[in-house]
Amino acid sequence: MDLDDVADELYVLPPEDFIPTRKAREDEAKADGDKALAKEIGALPKPSTAAWVCNLLVREAHEEIAGLVELGELVREAQQSLAGDQVRALDVQRRQLIAALTRRARSLAYQRGHSVSTAVATQVEETLRAAMADQEAGEALLSGRLTSSLTYSGMGLGEQRPHLRVVPPPKAERPAAAPKPVPDRTGSAEERRRRKEEEARQAAEEKRRRELAEARQAAEDAEAAAEEAAEAAEAERAKAEELSAREDELTTRIEFLTRELARVREECSTVGTDLARVERRRKAADHRRREADAALEHARARVEELSRS
Repeated sequence: MDLDDVADELYVLPPEDFIPTRKAREDEAKADGDKALAKEIGALPKPSTAAWVCNLLVREAHEEIAGLVELGELVREAQQSLAGDQVRALDVQRRQLIAALTRRARSLAYQRGHSVSTAVATQVEETLRAAMADQEAGEALLSGRLTSSLTYSGMGLGEQRPHLRVVPPPKAERPAAAPKPVPDRTGSAEERRRRKEEEARQAAEEKRRRELAEARQAAEDAEAAAEEAAEAAEAERAKAEELSAREDELTTRIEFLTRELARVREECSTVGTDLARVERRRKAADHRRREADAALEHARARVEELSRS
């Protein structure tokens, strides 16, 4: 047993099992005489619910998460090379993949008895976005040992993971960004007006795309919530059917036992009547036996008396 093995085990356990299992592993290390390992295990922080869901998703869908991180690198490269059409296409793919993985994560948690709230699902989405936006965040997510959700503001990670012997490889040197074009201020007034109109049109188009993406995201969230509610309703319906069948079974058994009890009572009554009759006959027979015994004694005495005379 080493720290990596224990961490791999702990960080995919349901939150309620984390502390008891950590304590058990800590005690095992102490029993083995490895106090340093026991101390390291005891220091492992319990993950938040969102972090646990992300760790579970990495364990069950590692290839998909690796693809997400790789896609994030492609998006960053496209942004640096100012390939606008490629950026937009990859951005659509990014949103679709994040939404699909978030639904997958909620489903995995539900299968293990945990319903994922909207707030937790939002934190999972933020973590996935951070993993796409930042190489270090992607490596942290792929480690499967998050203790809290990740956020990315464009200036770096908002929340860092603890160091659990997960040493990320050195970052590759990124190509320098192409210089931004300097606005041409020497054109005519008409050209400047057209440029302003084009900039306004592009801004409006970007706003429309952003609002459309947000609306689609909201629709996907609503669909996921509806699916989760339908799954919960189906589970409750199945449980109700099972209990109803059990109730019918028990009712049938009660009816059978009631009839059996009535039959036994009737049989007991009949046996009691027969027993009373037999008892009367037995007493009469005992009386006749005693009389016969007395008559026999009297006869024997008479014979003996006559024999002596």
